[in-house]
Amino acid sequence: MTMTRRILPGTPPVEITLRRTARARRYSLRVSRLDGQVTLSLPLRAPEAEAMAFARDKADWIRAALCNMPARQVVGSGAPVPVEGRMLTLRLAGVRAPEVAEGALLVPDRAGHAARRAEAFLKVMARDRLVAACDGHAARLGRGYRSLTLRDTRSRWGSCSAAGGLMFSWRLILAPPEILDYVAAHEVAHLAEMNHSPAFWRVVAGLCPDYARHRAWLRKHGQTLHAYDFSGRD
Repeated sequence: MTMTRRILPGTPPVEITLRRTARARRYSLRVSRLDGQVTLSLPLRAPEAEAMAFARDKADWIRAALCNMPARQVVGSGAPVPVEGRMLTLRLAGVRAPEVAEGALLVPDRAGHAARRAEAFLKVMARDRLVAACDGHAARLGRGYRSLTLRDTRSRWGSCSAAGGLMFSWRLILAPPEILDYVAAHEVAHLAEMNHSPAFWRVVAGLCPDYARHRAWLRKHGQTLHAYDFSGRD
């Protein structure tokens, strides 16, 4: 598989990733609901000019899909930010360490980088919640996992390796607690079934009976969690 980036001219211009893969039998376009990345999959020997012509024919559809993406939300002092499904206000306060109190996410006012301090705090909270959830589900399943890591992934909310390593997006802490719990159950279920077969979904249902509703929530609202930008400098 090879990846090449090209620009689709127009207003505005759009960056497209051309993804050549042996699995592709025809041209297919995908606009990621998480970060708006536009990917055009094409057969290994397909001419690039033909692929870009296909993209130009679909330009209106591509831009319409991008327009439906959630607007970027810059996180900073005074800005709203979701924490475990509750919308809080990020505030500078005379606290020694970040904390949630009085309907706000408080960060120390003695230094800058409020957004980054908030992000670091949320990552710790995410790890604590995910470890507790995964420990509980793994105990019920009678399986152990090897490790748990956090990343800021764009293409998936979690994963489970063949060696038993679990990985999750730290942004799950922005979602309601039951959503985080579902994703934990989903990945722990892979310790028993490394696939998405009916048997796998039966394991998920045993750990999280209401999983279908939580899965639907992620499909509908998950992209909004990636709209929060914690790179601010205030």
